[in-house]
Amino acid sequence: MNDLIEYLNENDSKQNPEKIQIENIQKVTVGSGNETILTKEGNVFAKGKDINSRNPKEFINISSLIEDKNDRIIQDIVCCSNAVYLLTSNQNVYGIGSNEYGQLGFDSKTLQKTEEPILMMKNVSKIFSGNLSFHVFLLNSNQELFGCGFNPFGQLGLGKSRTEKQISKLTKIQNIPKGKIIDIQCLSTYSVMLIENQNENPKRKLYTCGYEKFNGLKKNTFEFTEIKSSLFENDDNILDFSCGNAHTLILTSNSKLIGFGYNRYGQLGTGDTKDQSTPIQIELPKLRFNEDISNYHISCGYFNSFLYYSPLSFSNLEEDLIKLFRRKEFCDISFKTKNGEIIEAHKLILKYRLNQNQNQIEKLQEIISKKSIKESNQIFEMIYSNRIINPKLYSEIKEIINSNEKIEETMKRIYLNENEKDFIIERKEKQYKFPKLILIMRSELYRGMFLSVTEDTSNKVTDYSELSEESFQIFEYWIYSNQIKEGIEITQQIINEIQIGIDYFQLNQTNPNLFDLLINKFNNQNQEENKKENKKENKKENKKENKKGNKKEKNCLIF
Repeated sequence: MNDLIEYLNENDSKQNPEKIQIENIQKVTVGSGNETILTKEGNVFAKGKDINSRNPKEFINISSLIEDKNDRIIQDIVCCSNAVYLLTSNQNVYGIGSNEYGQLGFDSKTLQKTEEPILMMKNVSKIFSGNLSFHVFLLNSNQELFGCGFNPFGQLGLGKSRTEKQISKLTKIQNIPKGKIIDIQCLSTYSVMLIENQNENPKRKLYTCGYEKFNGLKKNTFEFTEIKSSLFENDDNILDFSCGNAHTLILTSNSKLIGFGYNRYGQLGTGDTKDQSTPIQIELPKLRFNEDISNYHISCGYFNSFLYYSPLSFSNLEEDLIKLFRRKEFCDISFKTKNGEIIEAHKLILKYRLNQNQNQIEKLQEIISKKSIKESNQIFEMIYSNRIINPKLYSEIKEIINSNEKIEETMKRIYLNENEKDFIIERKEKQYKFPKLILIMRSELYRGMFLSVTEDTSNKVTDYSELSEESFQIFEYWIYSNQIKEGIEITQQIINEIQIGIDYFQLNQTNPNLFDLLINKFNNQNQEENKKENKKENKKENKKENKKGNKKEKNCLIF
């Protein structure tokens, strides 16, 4: 009985969430046997028996353990079973934790595990792994893919000749399909890769390798092989996909939900518990008014799945700029480093930060020309995010960064500069030009339009003839300045139109938001009008009283 009470007391604490004393959290990942947190400052805190065997329940700063002090700013973290991967701002990857299956890229016989980060590979752009997998893929800047770890089912895609239980050395994956690797999800027995090729229809395709029961092909495949089905039409495109322990769900632009794999617990959402060895279509909930299918996302757990609606929404312009930092579609200015490497950037964003001063951009080019590619990336990270990431570099460039001026002030100047505008909105045959980048920052409607993978809308014109001239002017000025345009009288009709327009544009709102400010201004206008009316009425009454008084005086004189 005492043992039972002790057991209950010990496990009771697990029912209550533990508050973690770590601030400015940017990302959290949970692997089998570890929990890892990335902060906005680039520090990584982790706990687990393979990371800190002396106290596995205590979070420790593992990024501070990296031997090279210049490589301790972490950009991304990814977990697999019992190991964690760190991608630094210098594009280097470190691994920490268990190396039982060679998932850290070293011989597991000589290195069972490490509680200090060890350098796995340089010049890496992305890490792919999974919290239930024992293998990892690293993608370099030349779109070359390398992998290591658990491989008895061919889940590394190395071919029939390479199906050892473990691949302890990072090995280049050959015969990768043509196109850009968007994502790879790693499961315990198979892997699924999403490839984008602009010259094919559909543009995005899924490829898989590994165990036949769950890979959607009905056969073991040792190289990445396309998942083919009549369900994927030529005009259809893959918007999102997710893999659980042994099942996969896919969302397409034609509003199709497609799935395959293990379904013993109903995780495919088919209404039964029958496993599906090849792709089948699953009934998708009916979209609500004004919901875009591209804003739906899938998340598959161990034995469950979620489909959820989540339009992109950033709190303010600062966050927008950070998110858009690596969007190459809008890059229109290049900088050359001292070794001749090219870094692309957004001229419009640089003008926000550099006060629209061409001389400042030239000074920035001069600084970049003396820096390495790593230092140059850090400089641009500082400019975009307005954060002091590297104090030494910041002190060198702070004079050319106009960090004190509000971004809205620069946007007002862009409002008057036609050369920066590259998208047309039409209203009653009158055309208005906007920079796409600003529309992306302010409106979720245009963000979905311009960043869509399904259709090229770059030259399309939109008609907003239902809005009055005054309402459209308010929208136009708000998009640039986050303020209400002066000189426009706010009426009930304008308020009604703005309320509809905010929902239609899916306008990013700050605090206070546009609608609240308009209501306040409308009420103030009415109060001012009432005051004026009261003054007029008072003057009339005073005149009447004065006239009556004068008549009485005259009457008195007559008598």
